[in-house]
Amino acid sequence: MYVYDQYDHQMLADRVAQFRDQTNRFLDGKLSDSEFLPLRLQNGLYVQRLAPMLRIAVPYGMLSAKQLRKLGLIAREFDKGYGHFTTRQNIQFNWPALEDVPDILAHLAEVEMHAIQTSGNCIRNTTTDQFAGVAVDELEDARPYCEIIRQWSTFHPEFAFLPRKFKIAVCGTKIDQAATQVHDIGIYLTKNAAGEVGFRILAGGGLGRTPVIGVEIFDFVEKAHLLTALEAIMRVYNREGRRDNKYKARIKILVKETGVEAFREKVMHEWAQVKNGAQTLTDDEINRCKSFFTAPDYAALEDNPAALSDPLGSDALFASWVDQNVTPHKQPGYAIVTVCLKETGVAPGDVTDTQLDHIADLAEEFSYGEVRVTHHQNVVLADVRQDQLYTLWKKLNQQSLASDNLGLLTDMICCPGGDYCALANAKSIPIAESIQREFPDINELKQLGNIRINISGCMNACGHHHVGNIGILGVDKKGEEFYQVSLGGSSQHEASLGKIIGPSFSQEEIPAVVHKLIEVFKANRHGDEEFLSTYQRIGIEPFKEKVYAKAD
Repeated sequence: MYVYDQYDHQMLADRVAQFRDQTNRFLDGKLSDSEFLPLRLQNGLYVQRLAPMLRIAVPYGMLSAKQLRKLGLIAREFDKGYGHFTTRQNIQFNWPALEDVPDILAHLAEVEMHAIQTSGNCIRNTTTDQFAGVAVDELEDARPYCEIIRQWSTFHPEFAFLPRKFKIAVCGTKIDQAATQVHDIGIYLTKNAAGEVGFRILAGGGLGRTPVIGVEIFDFVEKAHLLTALEAIMRVYNREGRRDNKYKARIKILVKETGVEAFREKVMHEWAQVKNGAQTLTDDEINRCKSFFTAPDYAALEDNPAALSDPLGSDALFASWVDQNVTPHKQPGYAIVTVCLKETGVAPGDVTDTQLDHIADLAEEFSYGEVRVTHHQNVVLADVRQDQLYTLWKKLNQQSLASDNLGLLTDMICCPGGDYCALANAKSIPIAESIQREFPDINELKQLGNIRINISGCMNACGHHHVGNIGILGVDKKGEEFYQVSLGGSSQHEASLGKIIGPSFSQEEIPAVVHKLIEVFKANRHGDEEFLSTYQRIGIEPFKEKVYAKAD
């Protein structure tokens, strides 16, 4: 992973000192709320329903064991003993005291972390597939390009105050796990006819009040021109994006109102001005960033050793976990392990201080001291020896981290909702828990296969409900909390937006509604067909009929 140089360290030290002074002036009444607002947002600090919330950047989802332990310390000493992983691969703390935030930022700086550009109208944390660098189906490791984008976008003077927040995802794997097509800019590594690796770049994606799937702006961009292509898109958006109405300020609205062809022409005109300018990447610069992501010192091993096959045959619980949570690795004798943070009764994505420390210990013992955070609010140990999987599993069990429901119906994406967020119309966490309790049988869940449920507490769509196979949105109905249900969404390749099935439901009705949707799926499923495929084949009507049918 990237290691800070002296300039990075000095920049963070200066920022911490600056924000400490700003916070003290605000607490002393020398800065008004409106004056302090942009200053705190530039440092990842929100004001939530009950307390401030601090969002910490985790670039492209990578964390070292040392950083995990620091996060555990912050959770323990400055929060209520836990943090919350987000869909942008970041971590949030929901209960820090305002006066403690400068101290938290100072702690983060000690381990090369910060909260810069995790909020505000700027380029946010760049995300990627959590298996980058180790996936069997990978075209090329996307992390060096995420790091190039991070360095380019951090404190970019031209893009510090955009019309609205801006999100970029990069994907180099065959199975898109980064929701690339619903980002403001989505980047796919691809090959041209000559076999050269470059980038296919989409723009204008996003969720929220107006969900849109991104459209292709560049079919192929050479590596040298990655930043100039991004610069061209950003300049058009920064110049022409709406600033008079925050609900129409995202790039998706600009692309839609301008028209795809006209927007593309504007970008190409801008690109011609910058294409061979100062942002052109040299081979030396690309190789410099690649040098931060070299392969660890793998041992020469063979697949399926006896230390794995023997417990697989004798321990059914371990076999179930391996089947669901372990993914093939490009290096023989190794495996990718995803730790699912979705135990029933725990808010999806929440992790305790003790668990953070425990994961850090396991990362050092089993995975070269590194972990990755996933878009689905889980954690990955990317380089585990197959002959150590059984030992790892037993140690995960010690901290309730061995849930084997990864990718199944109860492995939900869920925003904090009305329990925390001042913008939410309804609670999200109790809905997630009620659905988990409706489906307690892991064998049934495995028979149902891959089903994505996404839950948002409001139209801002932090839970990405639009792209859930089953999406649940909290809405306000005459002062009461109700929930709208949609079907057919997907954030993977060939992304799709869900369709609302009809009138909303009360909180108490949601578990039964989901149960009825699953009954329709089971009745119409062909073989091992996944939920989304069944929905696409039979359409929405059978689901609506079942859910809204009057009882006899």
